[in-house]
Amino acid sequence: MQENSNGAAIMKKAKEDRFQYHDYYNVDDLLSEEHLLAREAVRAWVKQEVSPIIEEYADKAQCPTHLFKGLAEIGAFGPSLPTEYGGGGMDEIAYGVIMQELERGDSGIRSMASVQGSLVMYPIYKFGSEEQRKKYLPKLGSGEFIGCFGLTEPDHGSNPAGMITNIKDDGDAYILNGAKMWITNSPLADIAVVWAKDEEGIVRGLIVEKGMKGFSAPEIHGKWSLRASITGELVFEDVRVPKANVLPNVQGMKGPLSCLSKARYGIAWGALGAALDCYDSALRYSQERMQFGKPIGAFQLQQKKLAEMITEITKAQLLVWRLGTLANQGKATPAQISMAKRNNVHIALQVAREARQMHGGMGITNEYPIMRHMMNLETVLTYEGTHDVHLLITGHDVTGFNAFS
Repeated sequence: MQENSNGAAIMKKAKEDRFQYHDYYNVDDLLSEEHLLAREAVRAWVKQEVSPIIEEYADKAQCPTHLFKGLAEIGAFGPSLPTEYGGGGMDEIAYGVIMQELERGDSGIRSMASVQGSLVMYPIYKFGSEEQRKKYLPKLGSGEFIGCFGLTEPDHGSNPAGMITNIKDDGDAYILNGAKMWITNSPLADIAVVWAKDEEGIVRGLIVEKGMKGFSAPEIHGKWSLRASITGELVFEDVRVPKANVLPNVQGMKGPLSCLSKARYGIAWGALGAALDCYDSALRYSQERMQFGKPIGAFQLQQKKLAEMITEITKAQLLVWRLGTLANQGKATPAQISMAKRNNVHIALQVAREARQMHGGMGITNEYPIMRHMMNLETVLTYEGTHDVHLLITGHDVTGFNAFS
């Protein structure tokens, strides 16, 4: 997405439509033309490609896999990575507004893009060899390859350092054994960035390719949340992974944790998109739904709900904008990202719950997006670090005491 001659007109229109975007504090004034162009392009794509089909796919618990190509075309895979490696060459705020607009459509669609860019392309770019970058990144950026990220295990979620997935030296390869759980995109993935302990107990990153003997990725069924996103396991039974597939430029938990920070940053923006969609629906409904001879938006309790929603949304908008400026300067800390992820997912879930009440019985139907967002956000509250874990990360940062051990 490049700037063009229509950029000024788009910026002017965006500012005139600030209530359409529910920009109560004129935060758009802090965004560049590139940011607004990116937001407009992704929002238009979501309206055309996602909104008309998402309720049907969520109802059937099916992933709209055809959207992977579209996500690539709008630059949603690695927006802030260099263009020569398949990324978008934009800044971190552009990455954020893209995630925001994707999650206005659905958390699962944002997850598809977030995993591909932040958890697969990013570690290969950051920690991979030049050969690995050239081999994998352009195909991931174009959507030709789908990737997934293997860190969480069946018995090690909030404590990833306790992982038991392991590798053993075997000449020019490593023998990989273990299992990963709750892995977005895994049943479809062409490659998996997997974290495992070597024989000295050091965490290493490997690129595991579909088709390697002993590697399987069964799908997880029965989800009531993220129903339009495909989730599975990663199972490794004596998988022989060439040493050329090991990420050479990182060892230890720094590798996976830095990837999680990148993804959590995107989630902080994305959850805001879900909140905005729920608020928009509630506001419109309050202006149209008549009770006792007047719109329900004319009643005090409904105005209280809407006023509190837009207040929390505005605070969240300012939080991620500031975080984005820090990220652009290379100053955003993992603890700051944790605070934003925790806060924004929490307020999004609260907005969804209040919006559901405002819609009354209609709020539980798929004529409105509220219940789907609410169910999705229950997962977003948990993945990439649970609500409580992020609280402890902030607590550790401000007190200096580690409550995890």
